[in-house]
Amino acid sequence: MNTKEIVRFLKFTFISASAGLIEIVTFTALNESTSLRYWPCYLTALVLSVLWNYTINRKYTFHSNSNVPLGILLVAIYYLIFTPTTTWLGDWLAETVGVNEYIVTAAMMILNLTTEFPYQRFVIYRNTVDNRVKDNNETEEI
Repeated sequence: MNTKEIVRFLKFTFISASAGLIEIVTFTALNESTSLRYWPCYLTALVLSVLWNYTINRKYTFHSNSNVPLGILLVAIYYLIFTPTTTWLGDWLAETVGVNEYIVTAAMMILNLTTEFPYQRFVIYRNTVDNRVKDNNETEEI
């Protein structure tokens, strides 16, 4: 991995951490203020964090002007596999095995980070990294 890719991964990690914050705050709010099972709390929080993560990483990490509908479709394909798997696994761990739901959620977030970066870099943005032109009123990037 070259220096540019390491910097890209670090940006992705920091932006994903902000998405993780959105996810854990949403999960906590739903988990503590409702009587919902694990899975609806997790699923709602995950969707909000995914929308944030894709939008911000597209601009600041991958500097891409890729086709947004195609990008969203590719993200949806990733999450068609990731979401049911982690929702089922998380619900099973929290509700059946009795693992603390916050530990389960943290484990699912780590799994997401480690699988989503290569998917976004080498599938979604494989040919469009660093092809975005800055707007006239843009000055700094993250």
